[in-house]
Amino acid sequence: MKAVVYKEPFRVAVENVPDPTIQHPNDVLVRITSTCICGSDLHMYEGRTAARPGIVFGHENLGIVEEVGSAVTSIKRGDRVVMPFNVACGFCKNCVAGYTGFCLTVNPGFAGGAYGYVAMGPYTGGQAEYLRVPYADFNCLPLPPGREHEADFAMLADIFPTGYHGCELADVRPGETVAVYGAGPVGLMATYSALLRGASRVFTVDRVPERLAKAKEIGAIPINFDEGDPVEQIKAQTDGEGTDKGVDAVGYQAVAQGAEREDPALVLNAVIQTVRPTGAIGIPGLYVPSDPGGVDDHAKQGVLRLAFGKLFEKGLRLGTGQCNVKRYNRYLRDLIISGRARPSFVVSHEVPLDQAPEAYEKFDKRIDGYTKVILHP
Repeated sequence: MKAVVYKEPFRVAVENVPDPTIQHPNDVLVRITSTCICGSDLHMYEGRTAARPGIVFGHENLGIVEEVGSAVTSIKRGDRVVMPFNVACGFCKNCVAGYTGFCLTVNPGFAGGAYGYVAMGPYTGGQAEYLRVPYADFNCLPLPPGREHEADFAMLADIFPTGYHGCELADVRPGETVAVYGAGPVGLMATYSALLRGASRVFTVDRVPERLAKAKEIGAIPINFDEGDPVEQIKAQTDGEGTDKGVDAVGYQAVAQGAEREDPALVLNAVIQTVRPTGAIGIPGLYVPSDPGGVDDHAKQGVLRLAFGKLFEKGLRLGTGQCNVKRYNRYLRDLIISGRARPSFVVSHEVPLDQAPEAYEKFDKRIDGYTKVILHP
């Protein structure tokens, strides 16, 4: 089958790789119809991680079940399904408690698993024609048949639940004000989720005009940090108080006003300054040991200069960690079916799988309006 294969930093290729097979009675094989490029894929693409040449990318996957293992009971051939990026067993202590992003079974020695992602287990990615899905009864979310809402449903694999998770971590409630730092795909989904949860005003911080325009389009107040300190801009519009809640959807790739050099703790500290005393912060942005360019050795290990004194002084609560997609994807699916949610507004391009190398390059460089890309094998 054809698949997107990592070759070296800043280069992927579409190559022929072995077809997946049923390896366990609870597996299914899915013919992929839509698979997304994620910002997390760019971390590997840019050589920031320990990804080795030959890994097949792709953890945001949707398709049609083609083959079913003998132990699978709720999924059948021909079903249209979307898979959480988390590979989870459904029966370990964490899965039973709802923490499927931290499954203790699927990746020995590491809490959690994912398709096509370095250190997240031996699961081939879905930027390919076919995908093996383990623990299929648990990991496959059934969808209505046909092609309707294809782009919307593709967002259920990762970014829609992850954005919603950021708001859940921050405990966003109706009527509250929220600051979302970052207007990439996850940040836009966090903005959208805050509005779905009834926030009265959502301030979305970025400096990319296309992203800020998207935030404004869905009802947020765009804040361009190249035009001034975002903390001061938001406080000026909240009578000096700041917001009730905050979401960091940037992670360690933060950069300062007018700068290009990364400052990994910048956004975390800005959110701490933005949120009012006794508020709460959700952190779905990625903070893991990696190799961000131009920063000190501590930052490369995920050790940051955090304004913890200010966090303590203000009595702020914070929650962090990758999204437990299974906790949210079923009812987010139903919001899409009912017409109350259309997360596909974030999708900028849909291209054939063969165009993946060009799409990666443009998405990485943030050119030609690339914000979220769906590949169609």
